[in-house]
Amino acid sequence: MRLIGIATCMLAALIAAVILLLPEPEGFPILEYHQVTDKPLDPAFDVYNVPPAAFAEQLDYLQAEGYTTITLNDFMYAVRGYRKLPEKPIVLTFDDGYADNYSEMLPILEAHGMTAVIYVISNELGKAGYLTFDELKDMQRRGIEIGLHTADHLALTSLDEAARRRQVRESKILLEWSGLEAIGSLSYPNGAYNPEVEQLLREENYLTAVTGEAGLNTLETNPYELYRIHIRRPRFGLTEFKLRLFKATFFAKLRNIF
Repeated sequence: MRLIGIATCMLAALIAAVILLLPEPEGFPILEYHQVTDKPLDPAFDVYNVPPAAFAEQLDYLQAEGYTTITLNDFMYAVRGYRKLPEKPIVLTFDDGYADNYSEMLPILEAHGMTAVIYVISNELGKAGYLTFDELKDMQRRGIEIGLHTADHLALTSLDEAARRRQVRESKILLEWSGLEAIGSLSYPNGAYNPEVEQLLREENYLTAVTGEAGLNTLETNPYELYRIHIRRPRFGLTEFKLRLFKATFFAKLRNIF
């Protein structure tokens, strides 16, 4: 059994080495954040929180590496041939719609001249620890794209067709009727999606949707299956952030093989 284990590890190492030697894949990363604060809303989910100082350091690194932030609206304009993407694009996304996205994240983002996409849970808006409608409107005026994380953050694949439609339709109507500009993007709760969910988004006039699967995105990527890399609370400083960026490249190479 020990020999089998050693052989398995050697084979895995060999496969990884071969993948690393492959040419660099095309495409850009989408990063998945949640909170940016020293005081997470729920300490039990501190793993999803990036402290402001660490977030600023990550943005410094992205700028030094030549990245330019875009929104998913920008991406769709490029898909349809209305504009070109910058040489090295990247998308920063924030799930759930926490209040610190406005009070702490946004000033750091603007200090770096960057933009982002915020995915809100519509039925949490205005509650303690979450964004308000006025804050969302102000963020949109300041160049932030607002998307949806459904009405109640329920896995859409676990619902029947009528319930799925309510989750994506009513949340969209609520935001747009509250004075926000058209909402065109959705983040799948728990990363759960299937062909039926994708078709529903098309019918409800969503243009893009992001998953929790690692990889890079190109203009040919299915806009309802966009890849993302989850950025967790760093335990090893900027090194861990660099490794998470590399994860997107690694999985893109892996997909090119298979």
